[in-house]
Amino acid sequence: MVVCAEHPFFTEAKCYEDLKSFFPNADIVGCSSSGNISGDLISDRDIILAAVSFSATQVVVKSEQIEDGSDVGQIVQELLGEFGQTKPKHLFALSDGLSISGSEFTKNLNTLGVPVTGGLAGDADRFQSSWVMVNGPAKQHQIALIGFFGELKVSCGFAAGWREFGPERRVTRSEGNVVYEIDHRPALEIYTKYLGELSNELPGSGLRFPLSVRDATGSTKPYVRTLLGVNWEAMSLYFAGDVPQGSLCKLMKTDIDSLIDASVKLTNELRMDALKQDSLCLVVSCVGRRLVMDQIAGEEIEAIGSILGPKTTVFGFYSYGEIAPFEPALCALHNQTTMLTLLSE
Repeated sequence: MVVCAEHPFFTEAKCYEDLKSFFPNADIVGCSSSGNISGDLISDRDIILAAVSFSATQVVVKSEQIEDGSDVGQIVQELLGEFGQTKPKHLFALSDGLSISGSEFTKNLNTLGVPVTGGLAGDADRFQSSWVMVNGPAKQHQIALIGFFGELKVSCGFAAGWREFGPERRVTRSEGNVVYEIDHRPALEIYTKYLGELSNELPGSGLRFPLSVRDATGSTKPYVRTLLGVNWEAMSLYFAGDVPQGSLCKLMKTDIDSLIDASVKLTNELRMDALKQDSLCLVVSCVGRRLVMDQIAGEEIEAIGSILGPKTTVFGFYSYGEIAPFEPALCALHNQTTMLTLLSE
């Protein structure tokens, strides 16, 4: 059973106890969210459930806690090793979205050599605490890996809809997800220059102007980083994922139609199997994307469900980061995207 929650009851032990009483033989996995997605509806202040059964697919669930100061890479590697010699057909991953480096977590998932999707647990727009539930009461600092084995049909991808603008620049000083200098100038200057009067509304206005980031050579595909905070004294920027020193970056912008069109295009690419048999579509979309779209966010979810048709159950959550592959077995941490994972037998 999959559970997504934007409600304080999710963090209480009784929540898991109640769920287990309803589904005593099921694996129960889920996370806190920044909004829940069920069918064509987006909801807050509630808990949603999806009971999923397979006829031939085996599901194996692994979990571990990663406390502050722990080696994220080593813990992820050890957990992946517990799957044994037989690799899963697909891996769905969840993580605490605040206390664990999503970039480090995602990078180490690639060593298994299988497609990986998933997301980072959310906390609405509060950014105070996020929780993951894995066959026990929800906990902070926790990760979950769900391995699917067998002849399961899986298709996945992510949609962005953002456009780069302005010159490409180099990140000349950063630490993790904090950027201090771009082109040897205070990083915040870039945003105040291009946003003009909107810079007075930072960091909120920064959600509409994320950063496109690629490696130092510019040879890889860019990924999106959402601006979460600014330090006016240090003139630095705080993003929802690592921005490596030496990487190349550009500002991005969009409009609502482009965001929805990108999701429609992705859904059409994945939908063929869903039209023929019962399917589950797991949706993980960025809280920043939802805040930018505001009430129009519902139109994006409605479009996804309409294209996939009545045989597909659409279920998911708004996250602090989306995990999706650039290539079949090379996943990355994304911001400001909508990720779809379509499962059927």
